[in-house]
Amino acid sequence: MPRISIVKGDITQLDVDAVVNAANSRMRGGGGVDGAIHRAGGPAILDDCVARFPNGLATGDAGWTTGGNLPARWVIHTVGPNYAAGQRDRELLVSCYRRSLEVADELGAQTIAFPLISAGVYGWPSEDAVAAAVDTIGSADVAVEEATIVAFGDEMHARLLNRLR
Repeated sequence: MPRISIVKGDITQLDVDAVVNAANSRMRGGGGVDGAIHRAGGPAILDDCVARFPNGLATGDAGWTTGGNLPARWVIHTVGPNYAAGQRDRELLVSCYRRSLEVADELGAQTIAFPLISAGVYGWPSEDAVAAAVDTIGSADVAVEEATIVAFGDEMHARLLNRLR
């Protein structure tokens, strides 16, 4: 089981083996965390997405690309469920964390950073998004040693810290 730490900040600046991207199913970049990772990592990430995922990626699944210009060696892309659009199967959200950790394990990553998947524009209720992240990462049977959950704001940072206690 990975040790979990919580930080408030910019996931694109973290010096970890892999960062997780809350991607859309087309795997061609987007807004929010996805856009920030693509902008900071440069065109190599999009080029790798096009080559490795010509048909995109299914909701709940994960795959990796280069980290491009990021401090992280890899980006692990995962497609969260869009609660606002009616995708409300919690198992899909849990699968995003589980599959991302499995991919990290396959890559030999020891450190990984996650955003809160589906908690932004996809509208997943924040308390449950926090619970899914902390509980799934905290119970994972993987060789990844350290998992950092990155909160964008003060309120989410506080919720994550409360759940971790």
